Formats: sequence, C-alpha cells, structure tokens
Amino acid sequence: MSPITYLKEVRSELSKVVWPKKEEVVKLTATVIILSAIVGLYLGGIDSAFAKLLEIAIKH
Repeated sequence: MSPITYLKEVRSELSKVVWPKKEEVVKLTATVIILSAIVGLYLGGIDSAFAKLLEIAIKH
C-alpha cells in the first residue's frame, strides 16, 4: 500500500468518527478527575494507616 493510499484511507476513516460534544468531554473529564482524587485520597489514607501501624509494631 502506498503512503498516499494509506493517508486517503485514514482521512476516510476519520470522517466516520462521531466526535463527542464539548459538554460531554468536560463532564467526562471532570468525572475522571474527581474519581481519581477520591481513589488517591483513599489509597493515601490506607498507606498512612499501614505506615502508622508498622511504626507502632516496630517500636514495640
């Protein structure tokens, strides 16, 4: 396949893509950021708790 044919096919396929609306992108991006923050806080809390428990176990 020649590069020109390849690029024509790529352009053809990209014209078939249904791109999301700006509102949907913003909503989904906010959802990902919020969920990532929640998971990060949860894992950070668990890590701190285990670190404290390990510290207590080592001291005794």
